[in-house]
Amino acid sequence: MNLFYMIIRFMVLSCIAAALPLTASAQSWPSKQPIKIIVVYPPGGASDVTARLIASKLTESIGQSVVVENKPGANGIIATEFVAKAAPDGYTLLMANLGPNAINPVIYKKLPYDAVKDFSAITLTTIVPQFIVVAPSQPINSLAELIAYTKANPGKVTFASAGNGASNHLSGELFNSMAGIKMVHVPYKGDAPGLVDVMSGQVTVALPTAIAAAPSVRSGQLRALAVTSNKRLPSFPDVPTVAETLPGFEAVSWGGIMAPAGTPPAIINRLNAEILKILKIPEVAEKLKGLGAEIVGSTPMQFDAYVKSEIAKWGKVARDNNVTLD
Repeated sequence: MNLFYMIIRFMVLSCIAAALPLTASAQSWPSKQPIKIIVVYPPGGASDVTARLIASKLTESIGQSVVVENKPGANGIIATEFVAKAAPDGYTLLMANLGPNAINPVIYKKLPYDAVKDFSAITLTTIVPQFIVVAPSQPINSLAELIAYTKANPGKVTFASAGNGASNHLSGELFNSMAGIKMVHVPYKGDAPGLVDVMSGQVTVALPTAIAAAPSVRSGQLRALAVTSNKRLPSFPDVPTVAETLPGFEAVSWGGIMAPAGTPPAIINRLNAEILKILKIPEVAEKLKGLGAEIVGSTPMQFDAYVKSEIAKWGKVARDNNVTLD
């Protein structure tokens, strides 16, 4: 009997000892080591703008350097895999978004990460609609004119996206399907480089996020034909929705912060609380809303459930439009 109790006591003490480093690590976080928010696209897009706003305010609120690092390429796979395999210690975070975290899992036959199991959700930050834009030099002033122009010029109208399988690639294919047209897809490594080619006339149309396109729409460098949300944006009340021309159309992107799976709950909860406060700061909220984003802020559980629902939704769109990648 004494031996039995000795064994139980040893097992209990071993479990406590094993938990101590994790607890201590969470309690001492953050140290002087910089915290990185990894962005999967080049500077200038919705993910980059949102991440930089959060990083700046998070640096102030926790008294620790928080920096943004862009790792574009492979439709977000490079950056997303990097975070999935990073140490779960709170120093490497992901600016997650629709493409890498909900569309890639349903269009790629094999990925080097599991979009659900390899990440700990922190918070859904924003929901961001897309614009359908053209250069002012194009003879297209409305969505109806774009549809008519595409039908009259088969094979000549092109549309830019942030990459093969990106959210605006699927949005474009959904638009093609519902409008009964065929714009030719031209993939880029993010919204920003695609917009440059639309402005120069090398590509006819783009479907960038509202955040990426808003400055150029306001300056007159781009003409917004429509917004992909089901309601007009308060910041762009004169831009009609796609649904006003094609009833039932809706396609929005989103952004959120994630950490590698296994990150201590104490760190996840601290980051969640700090970021929710940041999203309520007037200058941050006004900046994001002014660019067409809807501020959300959620619990980790709500964000996790949302990602799973998005995987299911866009999986159907990908299958219906035969979008697959090796």
